[in-house]
Amino acid sequence: MPRLISTSLITGIAAALALLGVYFAALTLVSGWNFAAGQFAQFWYFIVTLALGFGVQIGLYAYLKGSLHHGDTSGKMVAVTGTTSTAAMVSCCAHYLVNILPILGATGIATIAAQYQVKLFWVGIAFNLLGIAFIGRRIMNVKTIAS
Repeated sequence: MPRLISTSLITGIAAALALLGVYFAALTLVSGWNFAAGQFAQFWYFIVTLALGFGVQIGLYAYLKGSLHHGDTSGKMVAVTGTTSTAAMVSCCAHYLVNILPILGATGIATIAAQYQVKLFWVGIAFNLLGIAFIGRRIMNVKTIAS
C-alpha cells in the first residue's frame, strides 16, 4: 500500500506539472510567450490552484484505480467507479475554453468569454472541488467494501 500511495502522489504531481505545461504551450502557441507570461503573472493564483486541484484529482484517481487492480476491493466497485475518470478530466478544463476558442475560429465568442475569464476560473475551481469530493467518496466506498 505505501507503494500505491507514492505512485499516486508522483502521478498527481506529474499531472499538475503537465497541465501547467499545456497551459503555457497553448497560450504561447496562440498569442506568444509574452502574453502567456503576462496572463500567468496576472492570474497565477487561479492557474496554480487549478493545476493543483487537477493533480489531486489525478492522484486520487490513480490511487482508486490501483486499489481496484490490487485486489483491495470486490468486483462490485469496478462498475461503481466507471465514471470517475470522466468526472476527473472534465472538472478542471472549463476555464481553458477561453484559450481554445480562437484556434477554432470563434473570435467573437472568445472576446465575450474573455470578459468572464475570472468567473470561468471560479467555475473550474468549483469543478475541481467537486471532482476531488467525488473521487474521495469513491475511495471511501472502496475502503468500506474492502473491510
